[in-house]
Amino acid sequence: MSEYGQHDILLDASGLKCPLPVLKARRQIAAMDSDTILLILADDPAAPLDFAHFCEVGGHELLDQNDHDQGLISFRIRKA
Repeated sequence: MSEYGQHDILLDASGLKCPLPVLKARRQIAAMDSDTILLILADDPAAPLDFAHFCEVGGHELLDQNDHDQGLISFRIRKA
């Protein structure tokens, strides 16, 4: 298990600005099986609101969201 928690797939969206992190996550989740966990790393300040909305609309489960050094935020999402 990594410092970010258990996950099956990692998507590094750091350096990308809204809406790119969510668009890349949407594309990745579409290719995943149900109950698979996607770990997303982002540094866009809008990402927490964007991913909360993304999960709510898509029916996915936002397992956790954590702040890390240098503005990095991790999100673990379980695909519906």
